[in-house]
Amino acid sequence: SPARVFVCENPSIVAMAARQLGAVSAPLVCVDGEPKTAAWSLLRRLRAAGSEIWYHGDFDWKGLAIASRVIARLDGRAWRYSATDYAAANGIEELAGTPVETPWCHELAEEMKSRNKLVHEEAVADVLLADLRGGPNT
Repeated sequence: SPARVFVCENPSIVAMAARQLGAVSAPLVCVDGEPKTAAWSLLRRLRAAGSEIWYHGDFDWKGLAIASRVIARLDGRAWRYSATDYAAANGIEELAGTPVETPWCHELAEEMKSRNKLVHEEAVADVLLADLRGGPNT
């Protein structure tokens, strides 16, 4: 199994990776929002086989809640999903919903409460694709 498997929230990231990187992309799984049974099964099997699970999603409260579950259940890692990453991204829309904690980076939730801007995953696609360009054994 691959050493690292990247996981994203939005199918558009997979489409961009396929278009721009093709076969040189590192392994990427899209959970399309809240992971369903098949996604959990695949990710658990990859983790059990020794792959690290690196998760990224939208910088919104729902995205952070999903990330918390994925990271906790799979002993995963945040992928470009910190307060620093959020601060470097552009967001226009205001955040909606109930704030959640971010155990992997406590400053992230605080920064998002302070700035109050939603950042869609697609807005940081260039950074994510640069990581994926590393290939299957990234």
